[in-house]
Amino acid sequence: MRQGGSSKSGFPLTSTRSFAGLLFVLAAIWYAASSQNNAASYLLLFALMGVFLVSIPRTLLNLGGLQATAESIKPAFAGQEISLPVEVTNESRATRYGIALTLPDLGDARKRIDEIPPGKAARTVLRFPAATRGEHEIGRLHLSSVYPLGFLRVLKQLPSPQRYVVYPKPAGDQRLPAETVRSGQRSSQRELGEGDDFAGVRAYVRGESQRHIDWKAVARGQALMTKQFTAESDGLLYLDLAAMRFGDLEARLSQLTLWVIEAERARRPYGLRLPAIEIPPSLGEPHFHHCLRTLALFQ
Repeated sequence: MRQGGSSKSGFPLTSTRSFAGLLFVLAAIWYAASSQNNAASYLLLFALMGVFLVSIPRTLLNLGGLQATAESIKPAFAGQEISLPVEVTNESRATRYGIALTLPDLGDARKRIDEIPPGKAARTVLRFPAATRGEHEIGRLHLSSVYPLGFLRVLKQLPSPQRYVVYPKPAGDQRLPAETVRSGQRSSQRELGEGDDFAGVRAYVRGESQRHIDWKAVARGQALMTKQFTAESDGLLYLDLAAMRFGDLEARLSQLTLWVIEAERARRPYGLRLPAIEIPPSLGEPHFHHCLRTLALFQ
């Protein structure tokens, strides 16, 4: 059984599944009391009804003075988890109990805060899956409570205009394309890993040249790792969507995403070419996220 209404506080009030059980118990006690004319049964019936009626204003007041502030959302890759930090502030003079924080458009995103003292704030993180690439929006945030008995639920809706970006899922061949552009002119062939400055190691990919394997690490019993070197200053790598002839658009964007990650790890200057879009080669976190955001929003 589910009932709905609006309280004087302006918060929607609905019944929970437990309310149907309460009605069944009250009906059973009433039937027993009336059929047997039992005073003790009547006393129990009125006591339970009195407790329920007294709990209604406590339920309504439990969301009073609560405000929620959602912080900015960091980008994530498709298939990963989005984290939304939220701070719930209690501006009232009474402690609030059993506050549920939900995103109505994402049913699985739910967190419970057991207690918020007066004048204090509680921080929590709502987590939900990043399904598809692109820019998404969270429009509403719900605070709800069934305190103290769990028979009625009061709801407070808060606007929470939050936009976040989901990058394409990295997938494909980890080996970067060998083609580079020198000083913006003709291309030359060059194997990943050549250069003068050592930049670290990464996991060995089957099929790569064994010249750069860290054999000393292998001798110590470690896994196969490939040494990485920074590229020559005039060797610029362009990741070009038009040059890829395999898979559908999403598969090619996933491959470009993986190459952006690998090029950044290898400290190899890289640029991005898409129809009507060209990002010059560079390195660093701002360039990295600029390329990934461009791939995420590409249509």
